[in-house]
Amino acid sequence: MKVAIAGAGAVGRSIAAELIAGEHQVMLIERQESQYEPQTVEQAEWVLADACELASLEDAGMQLCDVVIAATGVDQVNLVVSLLAKTVFAVRRVVARVNDPANEWLFNEAWGVDVAVSTPRMLAAMVEEAVSVGDLVQLLTLRQGQANLVELTLPEDTPLAGRPVREVVLPKDAALVVILRGGRVIVPQPDDPLEAGDELLFVASANVENEIRTALGY
Repeated sequence: MKVAIAGAGAVGRSIAAELIAGEHQVMLIERQESQYEPQTVEQAEWVLADACELASLEDAGMQLCDVVIAATGVDQVNLVVSLLAKTVFAVRRVVARVNDPANEWLFNEAWGVDVAVSTPRMLAAMVEEAVSVGDLVQLLTLRQGQANLVELTLPEDTPLAGRPVREVVLPKDAALVVILRGGRVIVPQPDDPLEAGDELLFVASANVENEIRTALGY
């Protein structure tokens, strides 16, 4: 894929390095000369321009990108970049960084955002996931709230210990996608037995999360 990243600060450069390691083409767009440091990510194409200016984006070739990531430290800038990428350049996938959780409600399809990533919310979810056993924890919101990635760790006294996955009857709009057990990542099969301490990851719509708890006996 060809990926454009607006914002070449620490976050933008880190994302660029990861994507380049995955053999993607990356273009970093930065408007501040103090942040324009091509030597830090040499394999990326660097563009010194304002990512909120239509002409600058066109000159940079955003219309040729498969994905745009708005990764600046300013939410208003990320929204404008997302809107231009989606509505003017018809970019297939737009990902935007949310700096202030209070602004998260703005990062939706109306602003051209396909995926909003709120670092404070994700960190809080990771902390909650690390200390919560026997309760459902929301890790990530997908498609502007249409579905969530949620996790539940089975406690030591779980009644599900030894029972196969097929005996867990989940609601229609929920799917068990991964079981984390020790250092293993298990793609669940119907006859796989569950164990105490298993971390179960589900993709589910928000309105069935209580039904997932009931199916797991909580």
